[in-house]
Amino acid sequence: MSYVEYEKAKKLGEKAVKEAKQEGKSPNPAVLDEVLDGVRIRGEVNLGLVTIPLDRIIGTATAGRANSFACNFMPILEKDTEFAVKWSALCDAHMEEGIHDPLKVYEYLNYYYVLEGNKRASVLKYFDAVNVPALVTRKIPVKSDDPEIRIYYEFMDFNRKTGVNFIWFSKEGNFHRLLEDTGTDMSAPELTWTDEQVQNLTSAYYKFSKAFEEKGGKKLENITTGDAFLRLIQVYEYETVLNMTIADIKTAAAKMWEEFLMMNQGQEVTVTLDPPETKKTLLARVLRPEPSEEKPLNVAFIFDRDPSSSDWLYAHELGRNHIKEVFGNKVSTLKITSADTEEKTVQAMEELIRTEGTEVIFTTTSQMIDASLKVAVEHPNVHILNCSLNTSHRYIRTYYARLYEAKLLSGMLAGIMTKNNRIGYLADYPIYGVIANINAFAIGARMVNPEVEVRLEWTTLKDDISKEAIYQNFYKEGVDYVSDQDMITPRHASRKFGMYKLTDLQPVNVAMPVVNWGVLYERIIKMIIDGAWEKTDAPADDKAINYWWGLSSGVIDVILSEKTPAATKRLIELMKKSIMDERFAPFSGILLDQSGVQRCAAGQTLTAEEIMKMDWLLDCVVGEIPVVDSLKEKARNIVELKGVRKDEAEDPGDR
Repeated sequence: MSYVEYEKAKKLGEKAVKEAKQEGKSPNPAVLDEVLDGVRIRGEVNLGLVTIPLDRIIGTATAGRANSFACNFMPILEKDTEFAVKWSALCDAHMEEGIHDPLKVYEYLNYYYVLEGNKRASVLKYFDAVNVPALVTRKIPVKSDDPEIRIYYEFMDFNRKTGVNFIWFSKEGNFHRLLEDTGTDMSAPELTWTDEQVQNLTSAYYKFSKAFEEKGGKKLENITTGDAFLRLIQVYEYETVLNMTIADIKTAAAKMWEEFLMMNQGQEVTVTLDPPETKKTLLARVLRPEPSEEKPLNVAFIFDRDPSSSDWLYAHELGRNHIKEVFGNKVSTLKITSADTEEKTVQAMEELIRTEGTEVIFTTTSQMIDASLKVAVEHPNVHILNCSLNTSHRYIRTYYARLYEAKLLSGMLAGIMTKNNRIGYLADYPIYGVIANINAFAIGARMVNPEVEVRLEWTTLKDDISKEAIYQNFYKEGVDYVSDQDMITPRHASRKFGMYKLTDLQPVNVAMPVVNWGVLYERIIKMIIDGAWEKTDAPADDKAINYWWGLSSGVIDVILSEKTPAATKRLIELMKKSIMDERFAPFSGILLDQSGVQRCAAGQTLTAEEIMKMDWLLDCVVGEIPVVDSLKEKARNIVELKGVRKDEAEDPGDR
């Protein structure tokens, strides 16, 4: 009998016990009876004979069996015990002909607890087997808002459609994202994967698992191998990964390692609220000569369509023109105006780098984030920045503007000038940053007029109500001032922009919040020219950088109409200076949401992260934040990526 193998396995078990005790963890396998203590179980489902991954077997069904094993399922009893004899006999059987009898297990939260066959599981784990057949009974917990339970319900739906049980994610939504990224037809009424689809994912996943583990992935406690694998296929495309060798995948994992480290830290972002001070050192002048007309810095801007057709893109195009004026021939700017898909965006960026020697690329919409990451991983020496908020990727930097500061000022103006105490606010996408803009506008209005209410309407709802109909409804309801899109759209010029008085004739423009993207682009390019890019990097390799600049940097401003009373202008300018000097923070003091819940207390100020991720509306706002399914298709794509509120997850048990 294989007593030698038993001794080796026992040493592995003793080592695991020692390490577990040092870390304050249980030295034995988990016990399902203890795990379920106090858990409300909705019911059990017999899944039948299933091939299960051995690394998901973490415990025994009852406590009596657990004492024979270490937490890694290696044996810990002495070799002269009956247990050791049986374990060794199973070891011989496995080496001679393999273990074929199925285990009997319970599954809970996609972990497996052995009811019968603990020693078989131990032997197979010792020999690094990947899978084992098992008769599985699933224990389904009552659905709740617990993140792990919500992920599990998403997994059950994924498992029903694919039969795959070896992958797990730490965040809700990733199982759905995996289906999309693997090219699954989500419109199919009864989605079921073929054997080929399962085999493809299995092969790619286990090749990556090996590379990830060799790199040190098991030491990353806050992300799963599945999390890292999903990020890999988002960067390299699933079909490409399927054709990669193990060597290719190891190379790719090494390139993305800092991204995985950042994910493990909770995708933390270093938010820079003001432009860093930079000064070109003598060493920087030697290593990187000043750009010149003969050898300019090549900068590219990527648009998904003609900037003249969008107020958002037009503002960025004005920023590009500002760069040309400031730097002259020292900086060469190019623009792409047809990157309306991820594939086109990647192709355009690759072409710019290859043929134009482009050194800096600004992608101007949040939808371009994945394309930006894909190119950045392959071209680490190119400075790639994406215009988005609350996005964390290590290989690119992101930038945005604190427009809510200007919105507060225009809200103050509307609160002063309204005669009916009803102000309108038109918003487009319920994404990060937009909710802060709405609430800041409402805060400004309430500061000067405690009776005012803000009527919120969304222009991207799929019920197809036109903007003209919204204006008419506003007018009928007595709304006399409206906050609308922030910039004119050249191709569809209208006076309905900024903050204006609503009349039965032409609107009367009163104020316009402005984002001076050119100032932001100027400061970033100067940072690169001065050789300060690395110097202003995040303090650790596992952090990302987001530039989120406001009034104090000159990136944000508000333009007031000449018809604004002088005393009112003075008040607005005084408040503007207070914000710039950090003597007043828009989101400070007592703030109540629509349900009366206090979101900020007296003497407190919301953090940058709390403002970014704001998913509630102030108590004086009349309206709601729409969920994904209520939006038009184009808006749904954006909100799925950067939305603050998603639909409720479907309950597989309700089928």
